[in-house]
Amino acid sequence: MPQTILIIDDDRAVQRSIALALKQAGYRSESASSADEALAIVQKSSIDAVIQDMNFSRSTSGAEGLQLLERLKSDFPPLPVLLITAWGSVELAVEGMKRGAADFLLKPWSNEELLRRLETALQLASANVVGMAHHEKRQHEKQTALSGNVSRKQLDASYDFTGIIGEDPKLLAVLSVIGRIAATEAPVLITGESGSGKELIAEAIVRNSRRRDSTFVRVNMGGIPPTLFESELFGHVKGAFTGAVSDRKGRFDLAHGGTIFLDEIGDLDASSQVKLLRVLQERTFEPVGSGTTKTADVRVISATNRNLSTMIERGTFREDLLYRLNLISVHLPPLRERTGDIRLLAEHFLETASRQYSRQGVSFQPEALRWLQSRPFTGNIRELKHCIERTILLSAESRLTVQDFQTALAIESPEHRSNALPTVGTMTLDEIERGMILKALETFPGNVSRIAEALGLTRQALYRRLEKYGLHAD
Repeated sequence: MPQTILIIDDDRAVQRSIALALKQAGYRSESASSADEALAIVQKSSIDAVIQDMNFSRSTSGAEGLQLLERLKSDFPPLPVLLITAWGSVELAVEGMKRGAADFLLKPWSNEELLRRLETALQLASANVVGMAHHEKRQHEKQTALSGNVSRKQLDASYDFTGIIGEDPKLLAVLSVIGRIAATEAPVLITGESGSGKELIAEAIVRNSRRRDSTFVRVNMGGIPPTLFESELFGHVKGAFTGAVSDRKGRFDLAHGGTIFLDEIGDLDASSQVKLLRVLQERTFEPVGSGTTKTADVRVISATNRNLSTMIERGTFREDLLYRLNLISVHLPPLRERTGDIRLLAEHFLETASRQYSRQGVSFQPEALRWLQSRPFTGNIRELKHCIERTILLSAESRLTVQDFQTALAIESPEHRSNALPTVGTMTLDEIERGMILKALETFPGNVSRIAEALGLTRQALYRRLEKYGLHAD
């Protein structure tokens, strides 16, 4: 049976236009011109979603729309509500999102975009994850509540979480949520400390989505200078600027039909935030120097280790951009909050490093595993991985002890650094280069310019080496 959508707008022409678009897409619709009429319809009919204008009279304050939204979400919490507002009233739409709206559309809108956002809202409602982006303080509790008592075995039977190690309930809560929202088109914001595995979560969302066989484009937003933002993201044509010797596709163009992962989204400057917001709002962009408008058919996943709410309060991040990015928000717990997974992760990294460095047969002494589980690992999973790799390189023993780990840790600490190079034949040049990059990352965490300067590299050369060795600047 077709799903029924309630259209709330005092303009009959708007009602008819949206109703026609819905009919052509296979939906049924009902229309209301006032709040009272809308509430009466919802109470007596089976309504699957609401498309609601923010004003029903000559007043343009939006107060009526917010009041109706609050009433709908209070009386019918699971009901997804899409708001319609003008570009100049984006703040009003953001306030509506805070109060429980599923999404918002800006006037004038395209029917294609309206239907796309409606389908996503209905998918999320079906998955019972409506409102995951709201009330950030309760985000962790929502994730846990949605996970229920699901086990890792049950999750693996339903989804592909290859490469994600762990059985801690907090991790299972995250996996449960991303498994349920992966098949939707909803934009997802992944938050968490550096080294906690945000990119692995993004990859898992893609593998379980309808775009799994399409292009997956990764973009390190912190590595793009503001002057090159448009060229990198949207592309350019030959002659657009000095050095543009040929046409170049941007990241959104490369990701067309697939997924784009915007890592370190909190590092964007104000000007770049506006440009990104525009393409997310309108789903179109123009390459630099071109008058041709292109469509951005992409699923957007972003990640940050920053507190975007605090940045919004300080005026360094746009609130409307945040609500375009985090229709679904997922928080990845730090390793210190899932210490039960340290053993599983350590054994996985030991096996991988043993193969990589031809040290098959190496194992942990039980005391060494207990020592690892007692460590704070402020660098999270990445720090644990590096700790095990350093120790297996420095120790000649087949059973790694607490002393082996402490020795490796001491060698890396500033007060015990040695100028001596390793014995010839014990490490390759690539291993030495990777080790020096790791040391620079730990010395200047998150400071790309200082890391590049310390290593005698340009930022671009540093990023090429980070990609080569599977490392991250944060």
